[in-house]
Amino acid sequence: MYKTHQISAFNDNYIWVIEDNYGAAYVVDPGCGQSVIDYVNSNKIQLVGILITHHHKDHTGGIALLQQANDQQLCVYGPVNEAIDGLTAPISIAEHTSAELNLQNWYQPIQVISVPGHTLGHIAYVIDDNLFCGDTLFSGGCGRVFEGTAAQMSKSLSLLSKLPDSTKVFCAHEYTQSNLKFAITAMPNNKALKNYIEQVDSLRKQGLSTIPSNILQEKKVNPFLRCEDEEIKLSLSSKFNQKITDNIQAFKNLRLWKDHF
Repeated sequence: MYKTHQISAFNDNYIWVIEDNYGAAYVVDPGCGQSVIDYVNSNKIQLVGILITHHHKDHTGGIALLQQANDQQLCVYGPVNEAIDGLTAPISIAEHTSAELNLQNWYQPIQVISVPGHTLGHIAYVIDDNLFCGDTLFSGGCGRVFEGTAAQMSKSLSLLSKLPDSTKVFCAHEYTQSNLKFAITAMPNNKALKNYIEQVDSLRKQGLSTIPSNILQEKKVNPFLRCEDEEIKLSLSSKFNQKITDNIQAFKNLRLWKDHF
């Protein structure tokens, strides 16, 4: 079992620290190195490595400072096919496949999944029943398709949706409330979504995080995991004034709609 710590950074980023039973910890996507240093020092956590999901600076910007603070001893994992300064253990994995990864100073293997779309080399990590998915899957939404294609992103999300329902979703941003405002527009009759909106609004009013979510919840309320739904296709057909029946086309138009929502 692992203990997961949440560190807030910038306006809405979450940095995750995963600590094992023996006191060793990895940090996921440390965009802000000082935030991590302050947290691990105050909580007496021994950082042994870094896990990177993709190359964007709000996920990688703290690598150098963390290495400096740890005498350049941290093992830094990340996708081999992205330009990320500071990787010491590049991960090479075929598109839309998964692999077992043995981390340095870690007592049990983890799973790595290739999830291109947001960026071409984006990867996700599964540790026990915890999914660290960077900017691929958000609660109620998904990342923008910056480098990949709609088909790639759709397949990546499909892979994540096949994880066990109990899998906790640790994404990298607090976007849930804004995502759900869009989701209810695309799925106005989704009762589970309406209930989730109430829960999320209550949490945010208290200044609390909405993350982690879980795979079962996302399959119920996340429109980007439900592109086969007739309700969504009807909403899209009305929005774009064209009949949409194909699931990939539905995803593409749904993402376009969200980009300009």
